[in-house]
Amino acid sequence: MKIEDRLKGYRILEEPTAREEKIMETVRASQNAFFEREQEQQLSRWEFLWIQMKFIRKKWWALQALLLAGFWCVLQFNAGAEDSEVQRQILGIAATLFTILIIPEFWKNRSSRSMEIEEASFFSLRQVYAARMVLFAMADVLFISLFLGAASMSAEISFLEGLVQFLLPVSITACICFRILCSKRAFGEGAAMVFCLLWNGVWSAIILNQTVYQAIRVPVWMGLLGVSVFYLFLCARRLLSRENNNWEEDPIWN
Repeated sequence: MKIEDRLKGYRILEEPTAREEKIMETVRASQNAFFEREQEQQLSRWEFLWIQMKFIRKKWWALQALLLAGFWCVLQFNAGAEDSEVQRQILGIAATLFTILIIPEFWKNRSSRSMEIEEASFFSLRQVYAARMVLFAMADVLFISLFLGAASMSAEISFLEGLVQFLLPVSITACICFRILCSKRAFGEGAAMVFCLLWNGVWSAIILNQTVYQAIRVPVWMGLLGVSVFYLFLCARRLLSRENNNWEEDPIWN
């Protein structure tokens, strides 16, 4: 046998053969290493909230705080009044305006027509909206707690009465805002404000009618508050579920 033929035979015999199980084992090891590396670089929930907070215009929080401070001063001025209808009306108006101030921030991606850009970002619209809701909820709970606490101590309003007369219109106004926000119809932020002001008129008519107001007992008020909070949760959930749909194909801002 020639030397060339013998070398060719050795080359064929020594040619390595790939084993399928070893290939799959290497692929799995590579995937695990990649996912572990990505997990180390992933933002935590608090870091994500902190980043999203930087994109929220702080003037709306400042206006909410100034609004409550102003209405607290008005309550102080009317603290000695025997007629409580004025205080109830003040709380109702403050609650509506307090909630209306969050509308521009939630509608800004629609008014600026940046939905397509946000859909192409690393974080989904669902995550962005959820972060905004959490941040506004945290700030509003703080503002409302301070306002109701100060009003109950200095304006001769019980905490329970303030809770009903302020938190109930706040929750219903928020329901209106989120219901319009997740609607498929062409409603803008102006329409949301109009509907909220109409609700404020209805609420004022209820609380200024002494006969109707006194006929509604505290358990009824608390039940209405519970229903409104539950419906607010459903509206927020529906808004977040719309992230799975293509908002560009189903435009709701034109």
